[in-house]
Amino acid sequence: MLKRDLVNAVAQELPDFLKKDLDQALDIMLDAIVGALAENRRVEIRGFGSFAVRRRKARSTKNPRTGKVMHIPARQNIHFTMSKSLKDALIAGK
Repeated sequence: MLKRDLVNAVAQELPDFLKKDLDQALDIMLDAIVGALAENRRVEIRGFGSFAVRRRKARSTKNPRTGKVMHIPARQNIHFTMSKSLKDALIAGK
């Protein structure tokens, strides 16, 4: 699903709002989520799931082709955990 598909779906549910206003509202929500994650805060959307920043340690690995040892620096990743209701909906959909 693309962003425009999401805006169109919301526009069908709320026909009184203009699509450009819904698009702007979605941008504001996404900016708020990105800002919270950038501040290393957890974002939880009830009924959907939660996003959190996880730090990966630096590590060494071996290139299987050359045998050379490579050092991978520490980094941060976004981790998503789905809610129980989302998990149940996905299982029921099978």
